[in-house]
Amino acid sequence: MKLIIVESPAKARTIERFLGKEYQVLASYGHIRDLPGSAREIPAKYKKEPWARLGVNPDDDYSPIYVVSADSKKRVAELKKSVQAADEILLATDEDREGEAISWHLLEVLKPKVPVRRITFHEITKDAIEKALAEPRDVKMRMVRAQEGRRILDRLYGYSLSPVLWKKVRSKLSAGRVQSVAVRLVVEKEEERQAFHRAEYFDVEALLTGGELHFTARLLEVDGKKLAGGKDFDADTGALKKPNERIHLHEELAGRLAEGAKSSVPWRVSAVTRKETTQRPTPPFTTSTLQQAASGRLKMTPQRVMRVAQRLYEGVALGGGAREGLITYMRTDSLTLSEKALAEAEELIRRDFGPEYTDGPRRYKTKAKGAQEAHEAIRPTDLSRRPEDLAPFLDSEEAALYRLIWNKTMASQMTPAKLDKTAVDFAAAVGEYGLTFRANGSIVRFPGFLKVYGDGGKDALLPELSEGMNIGGPNPDSGVDIETVDPLRHETQPPARFTEASLIKKLEEEGIGRPSTYATVITTIQTREYVVKKSGALLPSFTGIAVTHLLREHFPQYVDLKFTARMEEDLDRIAAGEEDWIGFLDRFYRGSGEQPGLEKEIEQQMDAIAFPRIVLGEDPKTGKPLTLRIGRNYVYVEVPEDEERRATVPVDLLIDELDLDKAVQLIEDRIQSQMPIGQHPETGQNIYSLTGPFGPYLQLGEQEGDKKPKRISLGKKTDPRSIDLEYALRLLSLPRELGVCPETGKKVRAGLGRFGPYVERDRVFASVENVDTLFTISLDAAIERIKNKNKKPVLKELGNHPTSGEPVQVLKGRYGPYVSDGKVNANIGRDADPEDMTLEKALELLSVAATKKKTTKKRTTKKKVTKKTAKKKTTKKKATRKKTAKKKVAKKVSKKTSGSPSSASE
Repeated sequence: MKLIIVESPAKARTIERFLGKEYQVLASYGHIRDLPGSAREIPAKYKKEPWARLGVNPDDDYSPIYVVSADSKKRVAELKKSVQAADEILLATDEDREGEAISWHLLEVLKPKVPVRRITFHEITKDAIEKALAEPRDVKMRMVRAQEGRRILDRLYGYSLSPVLWKKVRSKLSAGRVQSVAVRLVVEKEEERQAFHRAEYFDVEALLTGGELHFTARLLEVDGKKLAGGKDFDADTGALKKPNERIHLHEELAGRLAEGAKSSVPWRVSAVTRKETTQRPTPPFTTSTLQQAASGRLKMTPQRVMRVAQRLYEGVALGGGAREGLITYMRTDSLTLSEKALAEAEELIRRDFGPEYTDGPRRYKTKAKGAQEAHEAIRPTDLSRRPEDLAPFLDSEEAALYRLIWNKTMASQMTPAKLDKTAVDFAAAVGEYGLTFRANGSIVRFPGFLKVYGDGGKDALLPELSEGMNIGGPNPDSGVDIETVDPLRHETQPPARFTEASLIKKLEEEGIGRPSTYATVITTIQTREYVVKKSGALLPSFTGIAVTHLLREHFPQYVDLKFTARMEEDLDRIAAGEEDWIGFLDRFYRGSGEQPGLEKEIEQQMDAIAFPRIVLGEDPKTGKPLTLRIGRNYVYVEVPEDEERRATVPVDLLIDELDLDKAVQLIEDRIQSQMPIGQHPETGQNIYSLTGPFGPYLQLGEQEGDKKPKRISLGKKTDPRSIDLEYALRLLSLPRELGVCPETGKKVRAGLGRFGPYVERDRVFASVENVDTLFTISLDAAIERIKNKNKKPVLKELGNHPTSGEPVQVLKGRYGPYVSDGKVNANIGRDADPEDMTLEKALELLSVAATKKKTTKKRTTKKKVTKKTAKKKTTKKKATRKKTAKKKVAKKVSKKTSGSPSSASE
């Protein structure tokens, strides 16, 4: 029996289908051991060592402590049993550094006494697996050392710098070699935006018509001098960079020129320029370009892209019991396609599109810094499997991602698109000014690769014009009229914030991180709340800004882009056998020559590090700096050493909403709120309208020790200054008891909480329209509201279903409007107008959704049946292996006893 070990059970199931009964395929479920994740995991014999917390001994050539995690112990025990019954072990983990390291750890932990070989493949198909089995090799220790060096480096970085952040910023923070640089990029982008000075400028646009064609012409030049555009202004000052070369058009002059140009007809065609341009296809996908494309086109997060791609790689059930990987390995920075794939693509293009769409194989060179591992680019394992053929076997995300990969691979092998571009200049005179307007047009002469990937090549048509023709006026010989001429106001825009996709692109350009880490880094900086996502863009949190300021000021090289990229290059050299991994770690941690390492730098800097403060500007009342400070639990704006000038920043307030004016307002509101709005008529206690980290609230009485006074949330949008005594007393009477529910015997209440007004029964809450409803709602109405709390609002009634007779409605959903007949739901699109939906359209959508639902149900049922069958087979195999093992033991005993008479008699 030959035992093959892979990382995931899905991959194991797919591979096992290709092989005979003499093979068993098991999964390690990723890494089976790692450095200790907590003090509890450190073995007892190391706990008293001064370096034990690191899990690495710097004094013994950085020898690591490896521990099998609690989650992996059961799996390791099962693998050990299977190893004992095997005649040969084949390690089939991924062919990258992580995969090579997993294979090595399996060898170290399982300690097999039978031959062990390493096999690799880039796709999970029958041919690829058979080829891998025919070409086994040994574990590459250079790659293992590179991974081990990276892991230890990251541990030394994180476990050394994180305690600095705990002491100087806030507990439970962490620093990471790639993570901290990614946060710095986001922070510095925000700093660029804050330093940006906007500039206002104008241009003039004319709407022209010729027959059925409508097109625009924009003012290009005034007296031969080009108009200034957004890129011509200095970002730091807002001033025009080259005033002698560009005209800065202001509102008054733009208005005069537009008005004058409309009446100064005819205009004359002064130049017509035509040229043919070529648009070339781009390479097939790497990990980062796939994440970027899927983010823009499919609105998937990088983490989601990798999860879906993993499923396509590991294998999908295709009907008839077939299961095969649909794409090649998805963690790669290579642009290479195999000769087989190139030939397959060329044949398919010739057959489906025509010979003019291919000019032979197109090969691309990898440009990414430090590109590693000899993988292919991401492509379908079989290009003859068209997206529409696979759609019935895939869920919506799998189908969309597969289509994207198929289209991109095919497009990368197709001929360039050819476009004819035309520029027509029009001359007009307004008083002493000579104006030149320009209209641009383009026609796709040959779509080439745009046939499958791109916008399809949209034409922007212009009428046939030639130099000297007139437009506008009573009888233009060109047949073109001037409809409108209007001034257009513009403002220069600050640099765009990073999106998840553009941050990955930046990291790749700088050579920071690797394909396997991009998605994880993007997720980590958000889950740890250094960065938040708002409308698709990444903003730094106040904590992220404080951490970046501290690291940038006191440990600049450790968040420096070039330094981090150089470390990646060093790791690549270790993998190539060109650098010693222990020397590399020692230079980083202990230093070299006069250059101190991280250990010494922390020791030297620790006393000099102050709690980070971010200066927002000058406090108008005191004239002193008004700063932002990260506290142990909350964030504050304050004038240092002035208890009066301090306020808590609401937790949902982001950096783009906090400027000097907002900070001053928070302080003034806090000072004003210290004055009670009145006293409670029954108790005489003061009533305050306050603002805390979670928004505005009312408080009855004073805080006395640990005893908290009564507080009522006012809702995030409430202005605490608008609350008077009468309204406050009304709110403080809440929660209002409405009675007892006759069905459950539980009390029903109406109250006001952090998320607004509600009714409640037995800890089940339902929102109500507004605060006034709390004082008027009846017991029956409250119970009805609680019962129907999960019912979606009906946006439009469409009529009854012709078959079931059930009402068909457009409902409001979390991800946009959808149609439903009570059994099947179908999205109509986030931006769709429910009023445009008809019963006929809805029935069509529901029919498609019902078909997909049946297919999914069949797939789920098949999976369950397959799992049961696999379980039976596994049980049968285990029984067979036990018998084989017993026979082996019996044979060994027989051999021993036959060679020794005394043993035989015993």
